[in-house]
Amino acid sequence: MFTYNDGGRKAAGYTGKAGDCVARSIAIASGYSYATIYEALAKGMGEQRVTKRTGKQPRSARDGIHTGRKWFKDFMVGIGFRWVPTMRIGSGTTVHLDAAELPMGRLVVAVSRHYTAMIDGVIHDTYDPRRGKSWSFEPDKGQELKANQGRNVNGVWTEIGGRAVYGFWIKEG
Repeated sequence: MFTYNDGGRKAAGYTGKAGDCVARSIAIASGYSYATIYEALAKGMGEQRVTKRTGKQPRSARDGIHTGRKWFKDFMVGIGFRWVPTMRIGSGTTVHLDAAELPMGRLVVAVSRHYTAMIDGVIHDTYDPRRGKSWSFEPDKGQELKANQGRNVNGVWTEIGGRAVYGFWIKEG
């Protein structure tokens, strides 16, 4: 299931489009205000150590957060979350963005290039981030291949089990 939720971004006075899924999902799952989470993440981004790959970062959470950094992990633990990895190198996808495969509770879920909040099996985000179907151009159940302007137009939608989950932060207590 999916529920539209901007995490309080609009109510906090932030406008326009932004790549703030980390701040938004943490605000939703933690219960803290969007402004509080945004400011804490912006401070962390502005103060993080400069490396060859990241360089000097602006003091902003608008265009994404480096979630692999120590300061971010310490921040999440500090507000009561625990990291649960669901993928290992070479393991392939073992958990999907599906209520049946994730625990109940307040989660901040890491999927490819996105963070989303899940509360008791319901996704809370500004769009539905699940990827549940894939288009196959192979004929299904005896259908013949048809051509349309030189392209195969026959095919079927098949369930693929949803978007792969890399891990999630779960609210403790």
